[in-house]
Amino acid sequence: MTKRFEFDPSHTRFAFTAKHMMVSTVHGHFGQFGGHVELDGDQPTTARGEATIKVASVSTNDERRDGHLRSGDFFDAERYPEMTFKTTGVKSVGKDSYQVVGDLTIKDVTKPVKLDVKLEGRFNDPWGNDRVGITAQGTIDRRDWGLTWNQVMEAGRLLVSDKIQLQIEAELTAAAEAQVA
Repeated sequence: MTKRFEFDPSHTRFAFTAKHMMVSTVHGHFGQFGGHVELDGDQPTTARGEATIKVASVSTNDERRDGHLRSGDFFDAERYPEMTFKTTGVKSVGKDSYQVVGDLTIKDVTKPVKLDVKLEGRFNDPWGNDRVGITAQGTIDRRDWGLTWNQVMEAGRLLVSDKIQLQIEAELTAAAEAQVA
């Protein structure tokens, strides 16, 4: 039986890091998102899901930088308010470890992305809900999605790295009656 799990916004974080001037790491996350995963019994390799992230909710704890990220130089949040990820395949690579492949769409550009996912656990909470915890990591080249703005600094250093590290920590919840026909 397939069950639908929704992201618990209080216990989920879609985050990223990028290098600044190739010497320090900037941490950011997105505060508004939604999505689900459909899971057939205890077989994670059958999982399918999607996430939608509001790009205007980006936060790096620097409002000036966040405004630049929302601008046409990066996400162009007014024209492209959301980015999406849709699972296309899941492969077991070890105990509770999986490689998840999916299509990431940013600014109407869709490219495949691989994520290394660890199943942190699954249990029934005190209210009768089925819960699943996962962590995921991956690396993308932002230029693949048209996020090409940069500045060359002294000695050829780039202001912003092209490689972006993705980190996801998610808790997903299925209500006791949330079964998919």
